Parts: sequence; structure tokens; C-alpha cells
Amino acid sequence: MVQAQSETITLQQFLSQPETKPASEFIDGRVIQKNMPQGKHSKLQAELVFLLNTILKPKAIALAFPELRCTFGGRSIVPDVAVFIWEQIPSDENGEISNSFYLAPDWTIEILSPDQSQAKVTKNILHCLKHGTQMGWLIDPDEKAVFIYRPKQEIEVLDEPETVLPVPQFASDLNLAIADLFAYLRK
Repeated sequence: MVQAQSETITLQQFLSQPETKPASEFIDGRVIQKNMPQGKHSKLQAELVFLLNTILKPKAIALAFPELRCTFGGRSIVPDVAVFIWEQIPSDENGEISNSFYLAPDWTIEILSPDQSQAKVTKNILHCLKHGTQMGWLIDPDEKAVFIYRPKQEIEVLDEPETVLPVPQFASDLNLAIADLFAYLRK
């Protein structure tokens, strides 16, 4: 079950606290701990990160990160998969990937877990879109459906097995149908 702190704190106070497992997020002045990922969630997350990095990383187009803290627009959230185009990936003074990402992902992917609030996850996706994210996916493994979020457009709900999922322009090499996505759930 997700836990929320009752008193409000500042973003700086939140960021100075130790990380929790599962991760906690800072939303509207409150600390909300994410649900512990379960089997279907973990499998889809791992497969998507691998697939996206296999396609996008060799051409230095983008990188997909699992459970990466992204702090922007007064929130600090941890999308299940955060994808950043190559030029946006922050680096430290050594030229290595930074530990801190103070920007919205270019593509955010959330995977609904049992007992997780779809409203809370949707609010995080909409927050990302408001701050420059090009596309959001909300994957519902139980319904075998994917909700597609784009800036200033109606939400699409895709659940036909042969439907190819839309992707941001930078990921146009990805061709993934609903049936292929949910086939990852098989052993």
C-alpha cells in the first residue's frame, strides 16, 4: 500500500532525505511512497528498457532509464521508465551521466500495478507533459491496454492486439504492437 506523509515539506527538504525502497515521490508538498513493483510490472519494465536501449542507444538517439528520479516543476517523481533524448541527458564534471536529473523526461512510461491509483499516475504523466515531455504511456497489464498521452491532445486507449503503439518522433524506429508488448508477460 502506498504511504503518504501527513505534514507538508519543501522540495529541498524532501531531496535531502534518504531514498526509500520502494521510491518515494514529492507531489504537491507531500511525500508519497510508490507501490512495490510486482511480477508483471517488473517484467514489462525490464523488457521495455532493454528494447528501447537496444534501438535508441547505438545511434545515440536516446536512453531509457528504469526508476530514475526526475525533479522538475516543483515535483520529484520516479517514472517506471524515463526516456531522455541524447542531448538532454545531464552529465557531471567528468563527462559521465549525472546522478541528478532536474528535467522532465522526453517520454515517460508508467506501468500500473495492482492497488496503484491510476489517477495519481495519470497526474504525474500530465505533469510531465506540461513540462516538455513529448509522450506518456500508461500500461495496464490487467486490461491489456495502453493509454497514450500527448500534449494538448485527447487521451487514446489502445487495446486491439494488432495496433502498433505510437511513439515520440525520436523513437520512430520502434515498431511495437499491443500483442508484442503483452507477450513479454509470458514466461
